[in-house]
Amino acid sequence: MTADNFADKLQLAVARHIGPPGAIHDLQRLTGGANKTTWSFDADVADRQRFILQMSSIAITDEPDPLAGVSPHLTAEEDAAFMQAAVKVGVPAPRVRAILDPSDGLGAGYVTERVDGETLAGRILRDDRYANARKLMTKQCGEILATIHTIPLADAPFLKRFDPGQLVAAQRKILAYRGLHLPALEWGLRWAAENAPKNPRVTAVHGDFRLGNFIVGEEGIRLLLDWEIGQAGDPMQDLAWVCVKTWRFGGPKPVGGFGAREELFAAYEHASGHRVDPAQVRFWEAFGSVKWAVGCLGLGTRGVEEMNVERCAIGRRIEEPLWDFYNLIEGRD
Repeated sequence: MTADNFADKLQLAVARHIGPPGAIHDLQRLTGGANKTTWSFDADVADRQRFILQMSSIAITDEPDPLAGVSPHLTAEEDAAFMQAAVKVGVPAPRVRAILDPSDGLGAGYVTERVDGETLAGRILRDDRYANARKLMTKQCGEILATIHTIPLADAPFLKRFDPGQLVAAQRKILAYRGLHLPALEWGLRWAAENAPKNPRVTAVHGDFRLGNFIVGEEGIRLLLDWEIGQAGDPMQDLAWVCVKTWRFGGPKPVGGFGAREELFAAYEHASGHRVDPAQVRFWEAFGSVKWAVGCLGLGTRGVEEMNVERCAIGRRIEEPLWDFYNLIEGRD
């Protein structure tokens, strides 16, 4: 599809789903995640409005995916519907304006309203401009998570339920498929299987709640991105994932590099009415490092044909989250 053809199809889709005439301006491709391509653009829909287009970048083939359904992953349509359910209960999630369908000729994806702000962790953690935001974000994280965990599962029936044991087993299946037998990783998965929480509370779970997926302004978190790993499961994994050392980006504090666990837990308990068990969160934080090590392996082995060179290079960092895991379970943070 040429750039002009793409813009023409997008204009027709905008006109059909949001409003005519749909003329497109300033169409720009942005840096995005491993499974999506992201575009920003303005469009004339009565007045000129600002949008984001996100499209699945996973190639559709006739070959069965041996890892399909092993771990949480939403389709573009489900991703959009999860965000709509989140907005409905008051979560600062992207507001979906259109969900593409086959007649649009663009592939699977959706259009949301565009919100300005910073996503780069290094700037959020170190620029003076965000000093006030850093003071507010830990409490905001607790409150946002408490709200996410109130999303009625009936409003998101497509969320697959994964208990802790299933999530651990999923990483073992992925590891077996990738064919790397690393003793440190094997032991980490055994530790996770032996220490997984039994019968936790089950709620809607964001699944990728961390710095890098926040749009931040001077007043703190404006928007929470990347809902494609949504699932039904133990909500404590969301509190832990934002604390995993990889997602502190070199910041000095455990919550995203900017806050204390005690403040996060207090904010969550106050907003949700549910007590936080620090040991349970610690399990998810430790398992999170093991999971990210498996993630590094995946990024490093999917090949430059599917991933760009920068993302493939993440594969060489597999030892870092494993080092974090062993430090954490031995009481070093």
